[in-house]
Amino acid sequence: MSSSSTASALPTKMLGRTGVEVTTIGVGCGSLGRGADGSINADTALATLLAALDAGVRFIDTASLYLDGSAERIVGQALRERPTLAGQIVIETKVRDVRDFGYTGDEARRSVETSLSRLGLSHLPVIYIHDPSAAIFDRVMGPGGAFAALRQLQFEGVIGHIGIASNNPWDNAPYIESGEFEAAVVPDAFSLLSQVALERILPAAQRFGMGIVIATPLERGLLATGTRLAKPEEHANRQFTPEVFAHVERLEGVCAEHGVSLLAAALQYVVRHPVVSATIPGPRTPEQARANANAVREPIPDAFWTELEPLLRTFDTALPPE
Repeated sequence: MSSSSTASALPTKMLGRTGVEVTTIGVGCGSLGRGADGSINADTALATLLAALDAGVRFIDTASLYLDGSAERIVGQALRERPTLAGQIVIETKVRDVRDFGYTGDEARRSVETSLSRLGLSHLPVIYIHDPSAAIFDRVMGPGGAFAALRQLQFEGVIGHIGIASNNPWDNAPYIESGEFEAAVVPDAFSLLSQVALERILPAAQRFGMGIVIATPLERGLLATGTRLAKPEEHANRQFTPEVFAHVERLEGVCAEHGVSLLAAALQYVVRHPVVSATIPGPRTPEQARANANAVREPIPDAFWTELEPLLRTFDTALPPE
């Protein structure tokens, strides 16, 4: 890892073989300004993003579908509000601008144009194909598909590097294993509660020199608040059993012994893996954005990691289908 010369600089890593350098903590824009009732406050969303930038974050992950289509516009507004920082910030977004996206080349080109317009940019350094299932691999990757269109846009200089991003790790894995992508956003597969990415995703990424960006490192907030403040029903799309809570309590005990916050442990753990370039928790408020940046700066002794590693395992926390 390297860091710039200012005292407040956050650590950085290269995004695989792309040559793009990112702060190891980024902002995932899927929850910016979202209240407990699911509603979105645009002012809070913008303030959250600006708080992250002011705290030293220089990496933003967004998508056409985030915040009901408004996330990219808010990112663009943040760049205009901090013009002196704009050239330092790596923006990445995702190709899928409607829910019923068919992953054709024409749709991919339209989605890129939509994103550029919303962001107020003429070039995207990194862009991902968003949430294709493994079942349509041949359509996505074949002639006339989204991947071929992005390759052409890459040749034209409109985009820099092409990645894959899927919420389901079993959908993500075949695309990563194809060797065609330079980066991947990986949610729901690597955290203090999940080691799923170690099975297929991270080995394949290491084999091809890909850069991995880990999403959901805080497991819907449980690894930010800990068990003292957490209630199972407050964590969207997750079922946290008593066994999970007991495990987190054990992790909290190790943290307390070494004077380490659970938040720092959760965020720094994932970027310790050599293939992982950054993690992108999704802060909802400015306070959360600042806390995430501070947690990455928190010193953690080697003895802590030595004691923590043997405790880690995978829990099935996904809600069963309805």
